[in-house]
Amino acid sequence: MNRVRAAAGAWFRASRALLGSARFTQALTEVSLVAALCMHALRGVIGWPGALAVLAALVLLAALSIAAQPERLEWRGVLPLSLLALVGLMALSVVWSQYTWATLGGAVYAIAFAALGLYVALLRDTIQVVRSIGNALRAILTTSLLLEILSGVIIDTPLRFLGIQGLIADGGPIQGLAGTRNYLAFLGGLAVVSFWIEYRTRSVPRGLTVFSLAIAALTLVFARSPVAALALAAVLVAGLALVGLRRMDAGARRTAQAVLLVSAVAALAIAWVFRGRLIRVVDAGIDVTVRTSVWADLEPLIEQNPVSGWGWVGAWPTEVFPFVIVRDAFGNRQDSALNAYLDVTLQLGIAGLLVLITALGLALVRAWLVASERRSTVHVWPALTIVLLAVTSVTESYLLTEGGLMLFVIAAVTAAQSRSWRGKLRPTA
Repeated sequence: MNRVRAAAGAWFRASRALLGSARFTQALTEVSLVAALCMHALRGVIGWPGALAVLAALVLLAALSIAAQPERLEWRGVLPLSLLALVGLMALSVVWSQYTWATLGGAVYAIAFAALGLYVALLRDTIQVVRSIGNALRAILTTSLLLEILSGVIIDTPLRFLGIQGLIADGGPIQGLAGTRNYLAFLGGLAVVSFWIEYRTRSVPRGLTVFSLAIAALTLVFARSPVAALALAAVLVAGLALVGLRRMDAGARRTAQAVLLVSAVAALAIAWVFRGRLIRVVDAGIDVTVRTSVWADLEPLIEQNPVSGWGWVGAWPTEVFPFVIVRDAFGNRQDSALNAYLDVTLQLGIAGLLVLITALGLALVRAWLVASERRSTVHVWPALTIVLLAVTSVTESYLLTEGGLMLFVIAAVTAAQSRSWRGKLRPTA
């Protein structure tokens, strides 16, 4: 009996040492990021049951890893209340949902990705987060381009289970592991931000930086995503503004921040009023027709449940009412509203929209202040990532599901670790 207890104790200590090690945390972080950002490809290869099993395993491993290193976990004062309110509203909508089981499944699914994002943000510092995301995106984009070459050049056959059309020899558009050209371009934009910060912080060799930026550039060129231009332009403007702010003294920076805030609010209001026309400027193809037709179908549905919405599901189950009746101009069903703000209004009503805007706004303000005041360039990553997510949300709903939701949680919590007012309530030694 004593030998059994000793063996069990030794096994427990070894397991705890492994689960709590820095190497395991890094590996789990990168695997979680790849899985979250490539759920479409994961479902294409092993189906929904397999993908859900992978997600459940990752959440379980993250929980065990946290339990193995409680001394590294400092969550008091850094979990944004607005973010908790958003996730809580998703779960609470089960009470009034028009499709209870779909809402229950959608809420659990969203909470799983939020939990993985929380794990990454709490156990990895900012430079480690950027390095992990950089490694994940290098793997995703490189594999995507190789698969596109295989499909479009070598075998000249679409890989339909991955959504790859095999058009790279014609100049695109390509889909890669992302499933759609717009999502692949979104990952390419995130990669440019992450790889640039890796270069500025000298956290990877120069040769790897050149390779990484070349892969990201090729992805953006061949994806041929018209809506990505809007997001990348916003990120560029935000990046240039931060460069200027970081070079100012404290007094001049405060004045400039106030001017930028007023200008940004005015620009957002104008962009929202003229959103349809703005999208037409950057998208001369059929995408604008698809989007505007879907948005038109959503208006009467939103008016039926304006305050609380129909209930949360995340990505639309197209066989469930009311999503089954939403069609684009070509008669096709979509799996989202192609706009995160309209999507959350449909599912969670005006209450959900206000919570989402509050969560996004507070996260951006915190991240922006940290980025403009901290010396290291690595602190720019959360701010630019939130800008990318917020602007992309005008034309896509990535922010609300899977990898987009995970990225939002990571960026928001990372910013809150330095700027949350509740951090002052932590006990001091």
